[in-house]
Order: sequence, then structure tokens, then C-alpha cells
Amino acid sequence: MAIMSRKPRNSSLRFQSYLDSSDITTSKPERSLVTGLRRKGGRNAYGRITVRHRGGGAFKKYRFVDFKRIVKDVPGRVATIEYDPNRNVRIGLVIFANGARTYNIMPEGLGVGSTILASRDAEVKVGNSMPINNIPVGFTVFNIEIVPASGGKFARSAGMSAQLMAKDNGYATLKMPSGEVRMAPLECWATVGVLGNADYKNISVGKAGRTRHRGFRP
Repeated sequence: MAIMSRKPRNSSLRFQSYLDSSDITTSKPERSLVTGLRRKGGRNAYGRITVRHRGGGAFKKYRFVDFKRIVKDVPGRVATIEYDPNRNVRIGLVIFANGARTYNIMPEGLGVGSTILASRDAEVKVGNSMPINNIPVGFTVFNIEIVPASGGKFARSAGMSAQLMAKDNGYATLKMPSGEVRMAPLECWATVGVLGNADYKNISVGKAGRTRHRGFRP
């Protein structure tokens, strides 16, 4: 994905960059999969500010992303690629053969029209989800469960994946994006591939920064 530079109309834009959004196919989310997102403004249950610099911003809705891959043994087609304001990876609206619709995080190599499947008997290819026991050693995976049937917890952000290093005594050895090596039961599910939008970490926000207030000590 290309990194775009802004025209430096002022000093704050001179070093600012952003990601090309040509891969996004629609700006209207699926109404049945979104809900209002009420923010706290850094305040606790008593209304007192406990976290500074948490005010303002654009209104946004929360998209329900299916990290559990609840529709199993039914093929689904990627209908749209969408921007999610709550995460740095693209999401895709998947329409299944039985009529169900879910949002899934999108890996590299999947686009509109691609078919994915969550099944114990699924083919080992990008976008398909299955138990780690069915994935060959050496493959890269994302959206990895750490407890069976709990839903994916690891490798869920832009450009992330973990490598399956070994399988032994009912556990899989996974090399996490940080380089840490962890073990997970072979019955845990994972999705084959590497998440897209990897250039997200290379964008620059320019001169943006926080304002120092009188009496405030960082």
C-alpha cells in the first residue's frame, strides 16, 4: 500500500504522510454490524479526569469484528473492503452462502470477490481459518486463539503475523511478532496469512504533539 505525502501548504504539513485509500471500496458500513460508541473523555465513574488529553475528535461507530469465526463450514465471499476507525487494519464484509454477514480483518492477498472458509477441513490458504493442528509447520498465521473457543487474541493489527515453529505434546510453538515465543494448544484456531496495511507503521503525523499546561509535569 502506497504512502502519500501532503502538499506542504504550511509547516505542520511538510513532513506529514498518510496511507493511500484506493483499496477501500465503500464508505458506508453494514448497519446490522455497527453500534454507537460512547467515549468517556478520560473520566472515571465519578466524572473526574483520570487520563489527560482524551477529549474531542470525530464521532465514530464501533464495527463488530468476528474474531471467533463463528460461521463455520460455510464458504463466504468478501463483498467490500472498508476502513475501520477503531483499528489500523482494513476490515472486509463477508457474505456467507447461508446469508450470514460478518466483518473480518483482512490479510494481504484478499480482495473483493475472494472466498474464505472456517472449517477443520479447510484448505491451507490465505484467509482460511482452522485449528492450529491442521496448519503445517512454517506457515504464518494471525488472529490466534490462546484458549480454545475464546476467539483470536494475538496478531490482530496491521502487518502482523506469527510463525508456527513446531508442534509437540498437544501444544504449538509460535513466534510472535515481537520475537517472543509462546505456546498454545493445538485445538486453538488461527487464520492463515499476514494482515494487510503493513505500511501503517511508516506514516508520519508531522509536528503534532501535546500542549504543555501550566502546572503539568510529564
